[in-house]
Amino acid sequence: MDQEKIGKFIAKQRKAKDLTQEELAEKLGITKNAVSKWERGLCLMDMSLLKPLSKILDVSINDILAGENIESKDIEKKSEENIIKLTELANLKSMKYGIIGMVLFSIILMLISFLKNTSLISIVSLLCAYNSITFLSRYKIRKDKSDLTAGILFFIAVICNTIAFILS
Repeated sequence: MDQEKIGKFIAKQRKAKDLTQEELAEKLGITKNAVSKWERGLCLMDMSLLKPLSKILDVSINDILAGENIESKDIEKKSEENIIKLTELANLKSMKYGIIGMVLFSIILMLISFLKNTSLISIVSLLCAYNSITFLSRYKIRKDKSDLTAGILFFIAVICNTIAFILS
């Protein structure tokens, strides 16, 4: 999703309706700072606000997600693109929470290893395995070669750490 394009579109439609950011925010039950962030392309709105926002701005949800007024002949194509982009966005958000959980879990494991005076090899393996999965999952979504490279390198690190653990 192109946050900047969507933000500019929202700002344009809001101004066309002669609404201030504060008035739009009030109608949606949010702060004007949230509207400002959308319009500057810093973040996207909560998806639950799409329907009321589309009604207030008198545009379709697809128009908002595309960041432009969609011609009737392109509606089906743009709808499919928007659904795919929303799915990718949801996947990336879930990966973010997974990474946060993994970091917290890793810190706990390191503290336990430190207190029990045990080797950190298993923790390093665990972190590398998680990073490998994360980067390879991102590669499936974004097709960015750097994600593929990082995923493979982390996978090699898992294999090396596992061998070191078995041999120690």
